[in-house]
Amino acid sequence: MTTSFSVTKTASRLGLAAVAGCLTMVLVAGPVRAEDKLLAKVNGSEIHQSDVALAEEELGPSLAQMDPATKDENVLSFLIDMKIVSKAAEDKKVQDSEDFKKRLAFTRSRLLMDSLLAGEGKTATNDEAMKKVYEDASKQISGEEEVHARHILVETEDEAKAVAEELKKGADFAELAKKKSKDPGASDGGDLGFFTKDQMVPEFSAAAFALEPGKTSDPVKSQFGWHIIKVEEKRKRKAPDFEQVKSQIETYVARKAQADYVGKLREAAKIERMDKPEEAAAKTDAKPDAAKDSKMAPAKK
Repeated sequence: MTTSFSVTKTASRLGLAAVAGCLTMVLVAGPVRAEDKLLAKVNGSEIHQSDVALAEEELGPSLAQMDPATKDENVLSFLIDMKIVSKAAEDKKVQDSEDFKKRLAFTRSRLLMDSLLAGEGKTATNDEAMKKVYEDASKQISGEEEVHARHILVETEDEAKAVAEELKKGADFAELAKKKSKDPGASDGGDLGFFTKDQMVPEFSAAAFALEPGKTSDPVKSQFGWHIIKVEEKRKRKAPDFEQVKSQIETYVARKAQADYVGKLREAAKIERMDKPEEAAAKTDAKPDAAKDSKMAPAKK
């Protein structure tokens, strides 16, 4: 859920999620650096540029549509209100309630976990590790056959046969697709781009990969309706350049490192489940699955 961040200066208008995010900011803010600009004081309590930067990080989606000046003013105004309201909460001993203590403990544990796993992920994403993942995936991708095809999708076999007859009489496939096909890609002349066998339903793939470039299929039935398929081109799949998929690889390597790290910690921990029988607990305590492989899809021409 995206929290609305209006121009108003009252903290309540920011929503509970934004308040929780900024509470997190206050709890973990580190020492202020000498060059950190002082922006405001609230009853003697200082607010620095680093506080605004951290708040912006916490409230990111709420601030996306604001220009920099408006954003900074809103965040600073919110931090001022937060200082005032949090002091009032302390005066009322809100921090002594059991609910507050539980939420504080949860937030602390979550921040510790996120910080440690972020570090593990960052350490793992070195060039050597990412290149190895790229090379392994490239070997699986390279050489696989791809087909570039168009199709016309209709509801009944009779409609499909009628379309096939029009094509035999010389009708343009792309123009006919725009007029007859109920597929969302009809406006592009039924163009599906390049795809591999496993990217389409079996009946469609079998027909498409059996055709030679330039040829058109007989009516083909699938769970979506009836298709007439035209193959434009065939080629051997080529892995995309490393730079094209670098961000995907970085995410995969980081998540796998994090999953492996959590798995090792779970193996070494003593975990007792009181809500399940021992056999269920044994399954729960098993090492979590590592990050799933991500396919490196080549860019369409």
